[in-house]
Amino acid sequence: MKIYTKTGDKGFTGLIGGTRVTKAHIRIESYGTVDELNAYLGLIADQDIASQHKQFIKTIQDTLFTVGASLAADPDKPYPMLPDLTDSDVLILEEKIDEMDKQLPALKHFILPGGSNAISFCHVARCICRRAERIVVRLSEESLVDELVIVYLNRLSDYLFVLARKIGNEHEIAENKWLPKT
Repeated sequence: MKIYTKTGDKGFTGLIGGTRVTKAHIRIESYGTVDELNAYLGLIADQDIASQHKQFIKTIQDTLFTVGASLAADPDKPYPMLPDLTDSDVLILEEKIDEMDKQLPALKHFILPGGSNAISFCHVARCICRRAERIVVRLSEESLVDELVIVYLNRLSDYLFVLARKIGNEHEIAENKWLPKT
């Protein structure tokens, strides 16, 4: 399989199902942003963080490929071989959030991003995740989108926020609290 096909040289690409669309299509923007998020998750996993975080990030990356496939598919031409996103994918994120949250001090302030590369990368990934969610919501206003995709992205951004706090706690890095001037 060649890396380059030249089929996109005129600014169009194919969806799963064969439909050709412009590379500026919101569907392409949605799964492209999920792919960007996935790359940042790889960057987080490459940091000096606990192995259980690295392992779960790999699980998330696998799930994001499922999300990307769902978004890359033409909803008018069902493709039977696509993996499914399930309620359990969301539930496992919620379980991980709850597990980490129990080990953290109560959140009493807004937190500014920063403290270490790993913490900052979590916040960048969280922002990309929120952008992906907004784009997918916009896509859902004009085309069929699996509702679980939006739920998963929403929960994943929460997970990334809590992961940033957890990594900081594990490395004994004080949270960068936002203390507004009054």
